[in-house]
Amino acid sequence: MNTCTFFGHKDTPKEIEPILVSTLIDLIENKNVGFFYVGNHGNFDFLVRKNLKLLKIDFPHIDYAVVLSYIPLLKNMLPEEDYSDTIFFDGLENVPPKFAINKRNMWMLNKSDYVVTYVERIVGGAAQFKAHAQKKGKIVIELSDIKV
Repeated sequence: MNTCTFFGHKDTPKEIEPILVSTLIDLIENKNVGFFYVGNHGNFDFLVRKNLKLLKIDFPHIDYAVVLSYIPLLKNMLPEEDYSDTIFFDGLENVPPKFAINKRNMWMLNKSDYVVTYVERIVGGAAQFKAHAQKKGKIVIELSDIKV
């Protein structure tokens, strides 16, 4: 079984959702991806998480984890938020907040065979981790290159 992670801009437009969904279905049905890691910062991560949750209904054999960069403070947790699909890996609690997202992203990247990205700008974390994925020889699927 293969694993996949995601990197994209926090302001990713909602219009990419159909391309994202068809890519997720292709990964599940044709690439033997059964586990997904996703972050929790920005619109791209929100779209991925939302659609993985929905796809789990039709593909109950898949699973995913939202990998947190920080332990949520109790005072900031909203009662209606669901944290049942989140994980926080050992060792991240000692990382200064300034570096936590990069450390989390590298952890997800190292555990993945496939990387799905939405990168339209050459600067920023999404572009940086797309470049890391390519350098590590991961299979990178760039959603902004796919035409509907």
